[in-house]
Amino acid sequence: MSEELTFVDRLHRDLREVRWPEPAELRARARRRSRRTAVLSTATVLVVLAGAAVAVRERPTGPATPTAPVAAPVSAPARAEIPLDALLTPADLPTKTGERLGDTGLGEVIKIDPLLESCGRERDVRAQLSVSRASRSQTLLRPTTRAGQPATPVLSQDVYRIELARGRWLFGEIDRLLNACADWTLNASTPAADQQPVATEQEHHWEPAARDFAGDQSVLLRHVAKQPRARTGGRPVGAAASIETTLVVRVGDLVTVVVPAPDTVAEEVDDTGMSQVDLLALAGRAAKRLCPAADAPC
Repeated sequence: MSEELTFVDRLHRDLREVRWPEPAELRARARRRSRRTAVLSTATVLVVLAGAAVAVRERPTGPATPTAPVAAPVSAPARAEIPLDALLTPADLPTKTGERLGDTGLGEVIKIDPLLESCGRERDVRAQLSVSRASRSQTLLRPTTRAGQPATPVLSQDVYRIELARGRWLFGEIDRLLNACADWTLNASTPAADQQPVATEQEHHWEPAARDFAGDQSVLLRHVAKQPRARTGGRPVGAAASIETTLVVRVGDLVTVVVPAPDTVAEEVDDTGMSQVDLLALAGRAAKRLCPAADAPC
């Protein structure tokens, strides 16, 4: 278990240093990966079927009865792949979107909020976030108005298929992190206006803004990040304060994590963007899309 946790720690540390590729490169990767999706899905089903067959062969049998031998029952293989229809579509959003980038995976660890998990590790609360059997992700980009204009995200979404019991348990792990990290000060090195690194402190605050509004279980996480300040003198350094919102919804053995871009969420009544009411409605639409693909379709 300690080796597994060390790997997760290293993964989250490295994520903060990732250089995100240009949109053109992302699109090219998505096209290449889409060609592999069918092969991966077929391989997954074969592995599950093979596992079921081995289980049948190795099940101990009772004394042989010469008159009425009973064959061991074979259970239907569990669903693994996640169909594209389980994801939100541009029509589900109250704002216009452009391109849609996607990917699939196997054995991915559920990602809720890497910074929240870092706070938990610092405070000896290492959340045991489940490893999925299969996953599918997408990023919806803003429409661009001229050639060469970089596309920015409107929303990102991940859908994970995990064991049902682990899905119920996941929300307890999220609560452990929230209880430990309601308030947290991050010490870091932040580039100033002249690009020189400055030792800074940044205050973070997490809270559950709403619960159980969609699917079998759900939570709306609100993360407030204050502007970093120099540890010497206290002057503001780096990016301005921001607020991030994360929706986590479970339907059966499927869990989706939806993260709208910060500038698409309205924090004040007269702001443009999605209000909390809009976000909860979006979560309801996400839950409905998960229903047909869940282990017990609803």
